[in-house]
Amino acid sequence: MSAEPPQGYLGAEARIGSGPAPELVEAGYALELADAPLLHRGFGLADLAHVLALAEQGAVLPADERALLGALLELHEADVAEITGDPRYGDLANLRERALEQRIGTAAGWLNAGRPRREAGRIAFRIALRERVLDLAQAVARHAAALVELAARERDTLMPDYTYLQAAQPTTVGHWALSFAFPALRDAERLRRDLAWVNRSPGGAGGVNGSRFPLDRERLAQLLGFAAPVAHTRDGMWQTDGLADLVSHAAIAATGASRFAEDLELYGSDEFGLLRIGDALCRASALMPQKRNPYALVVLRGGAGTLIGRATGVLATQRTPSGRTDNLLYAYGEVCGAVELGARLLRLAAATAESVTVDAPRAAVAVRDSHALATDLAEVVSRTAGLDYRTAYRVVGRAVATAGRLDAAALDAAAAELLGRSLELPDDVVADALDPLAALATRTVPGGAAPEPMDAMLADCRAAVADARAWIDAERAGIAEAEERLVALARQRVGG
Repeated sequence: MSAEPPQGYLGAEARIGSGPAPELVEAGYALELADAPLLHRGFGLADLAHVLALAEQGAVLPADERALLGALLELHEADVAEITGDPRYGDLANLRERALEQRIGTAAGWLNAGRPRREAGRIAFRIALRERVLDLAQAVARHAAALVELAARERDTLMPDYTYLQAAQPTTVGHWALSFAFPALRDAERLRRDLAWVNRSPGGAGGVNGSRFPLDRERLAQLLGFAAPVAHTRDGMWQTDGLADLVSHAAIAATGASRFAEDLELYGSDEFGLLRIGDALCRASALMPQKRNPYALVVLRGGAGTLIGRATGVLATQRTPSGRTDNLLYAYGEVCGAVELGARLLRLAAATAESVTVDAPRAAVAVRDSHALATDLAEVVSRTAGLDYRTAYRVVGRAVATAGRLDAAALDAAAAELLGRSLELPDDVVADALDPLAALATRTVPGGAAPEPMDAMLADCRAAVADARAWIDAERAGIAEAEERLVALARQRVGG
């Protein structure tokens, strides 16, 4: 079904003899315009920078430059709804061009000198993303900081370390908490690299290979607050691998927070009772009055699963031939939405970590009432009685299996059964081997749970958090300054 092209419809005077089918408007153009609020500010900055770069090269008539910059400044300050009223005209780039033509006539035609509309869209996307990447990085840094402070506060608080949900060895709450801080700090490093990819300018690519209009790509990048241009012009127009990286890294950060949430739910259950999260992160059951449901933990797990799905979806849409726009048609909202979701989840994870309180007496009893010191005892038996470790392991294991307890008498009975003789270890040696505080004092290897390695790790993590926050603040300030300077320069040129 064909329709008369709407007035000013791009291509109607050339090879497009019909207006868009309503099905195309509904499934395609409307989809693109749904992301217009994400891209509106970036489009405005991209257009201003392009006109200024052309003007600085003497490629635009001065009167047209002033008219175009003035109209662009009006659009930049307008609500996006004022521009996107009629979806038949296509994407935001087309609607902006139509709005400019209605305001200033043919002077608007300079806007696409030396560039396709997708260049402005690529720039706008990166401008939208860099703000969101920094938001996510800030949330990750807060989560890491909360875990570090929890670890510092509970550095010496005994608890069993569980593997397969069974008491394995003695540890501290601090050492356990710090095991989540290191992955969070790696998340921050990944996002730092992601921003380095996002904060590159495709400006001046001219479609795929430049144009006859003189455009300084370095100047365009500077005007827009980008660190540098993308090196290869065609790659600058069509690269997508960084988008898959970014959403994957958001999913990885959320998955790390979800793993922390899993432990919190288990250790906070009635069966464990080692810790609890704050009431502000819980909600009551509508039916069962005794329930205090840790709802924040459910949100974290579900969000991580959602982001894993989005990361897969974004990667799937990138599997196209080069020189296609379909991968980005769906990426604008999906990628921005995924990064925003990641930031919300990590802020929630941070608030949860900040709220954790520990039942230290119960955690200490859990260590002593379990067989968490069995490995330490086997090591002491090996070193004291002159047995190889596997034989000592078997003796201790037999004592647990037959006596259900660990003491000198149980060891001697097990040794007599397995070795034909008793070990005759002094009671104080066995007692020391079964003392969790004494055991932890031996964990002096780098990364261990003893005070010295813990203090070293805490210092390193605090320094890493401070470095991440300083980087985020510096990047935000530099980007904001560049954007403000760009708008001020456009206003100055209009006034001049």
